[in-house]
Amino acid sequence: MISLTVMALTFGVVFLAELPDKTALAGLVLGTRYRASYVFVGVAAAFALHVTLAVAAGSVLTLLPQQLVHALTGVLFLGGAAMLLMKHDDGDEEIRRPQDQSFWKVSGAGFMLILVAEFGDLTQIMTANLAARYDSPLSVGLGAVLALWAVAGLGIVGGKALMKRVPLGLITKIAALLMLALGLWSLWEAVAG
Repeated sequence: MISLTVMALTFGVVFLAELPDKTALAGLVLGTRYRASYVFVGVAAAFALHVTLAVAAGSVLTLLPQQLVHALTGVLFLGGAAMLLMKHDDGDEEIRRPQDQSFWKVSGAGFMLILVAEFGDLTQIMTANLAARYDSPLSVGLGAVLALWAVAGLGIVGGKALMKRVPLGLITKIAALLMLALGLWSLWEAVAG
């Protein structure tokens, strides 16, 4: 069964956390150099794989006692909030241009870039936490993958315009505050439960 509340919460948290991430900027760069639809297919496939792995890992955590899961996810959310607040931008990453502009080369380059760059990334860890926290893997999975696809689409098609209107630092702080609130809520439930 799908919970729209869990799906919306997951979407919001993952969207805000991924927006200032370097992979969104990498999608922007790829989208300016290559056919946007080809880039999106590769990036979307890589994000779908990452979400599947994260939800599976989070679902395994639901086998643990509920208080322990709440405490663990609370600590991990607080750690994620701290990581976002201490994050420093160290410049643009260089992206290699494929030899040709074929669908398979361009989408493959997008897939590999995201597959490597996002493995063990904050949003993948957050998705696992949310899957463990809410015991609704389909809702969490859909919310996370839709958020990641939305960020990829924004990065590929309109990232430059968004970054001119909304400061990256503000987006990062909002995501950190949401994670801080989720972390404190989870810890409170671990102690109260």
